[in-house]
Amino acid sequence: MKKILSIMRKGIETFSMIQPGDRIAVGVSGGKDSVALLSALSRYRLFSPHPFELEAITLDMGFKGMDFSPIQKFCAQLDIPYTIQKTKIGPIVFETRHEKNPCAFCARMKRGALHNLALSRNCKKIAFGHHADDVIETFLMSLFYEGRINTFLPVTYLDRKDITLIRPFVYLKEMEILNSKAVQQLPIVANTCPIDGATKREEIKQLIQTLKHRMPDLDDKIMTAIQNKKQFRLWF
Repeated sequence: MKKILSIMRKGIETFSMIQPGDRIAVGVSGGKDSVALLSALSRYRLFSPHPFELEAITLDMGFKGMDFSPIQKFCAQLDIPYTIQKTKIGPIVFETRHEKNPCAFCARMKRGALHNLALSRNCKKIAFGHHADDVIETFLMSLFYEGRINTFLPVTYLDRKDITLIRPFVYLKEMEILNSKAVQQLPIVANTCPIDGATKREEIKQLIQTLKHRMPDLDDKIMTAIQNKKQFRLWF
């Protein structure tokens, strides 16, 4: 966890993600990334140069078999308020609309609901567990499937909602999370989405792994390109 905290701190300080008095809602899906972020931020607030408050929020997507009680107990241990909002987003996407591109539609519905949930808890910032691999995958998905050069920003301000999205794990690699013994001991909720592991993101993830057999530093080069001010100006 020390390594995770160190890399997370770099991201927070580089992009000025946290200001004094912030109330930050951590979007907790139950997966390893979001739970690890919640754990890391709960420790970071103990030595952060800027005092801030934490809450945890979860959207129950309506998929059968997802039990968030371990997250509830974990938040109680950390003394972090936890709010779960039940939705019917999953059934709407898969049973009512039978979406051909369910991920995109689901993401749009989920974003709006999550923003509203955070604001209802008086949180003007939402922290997501997106890591460096997510940055690269989003970049390639945008390039291959949408024909544009784009990826998410470490900090995004949404003026219509007056809410800011932050991604403290932006410099952290997925394997650094997976290999952490501290993360392995965290309560993780299994994802019961019908297409989990069969998405376009998963295709890109597998493509990157295939290419890395020939170019081991591929992800580092892509991250360098994304951060290159003269080329893309995606982040700065």
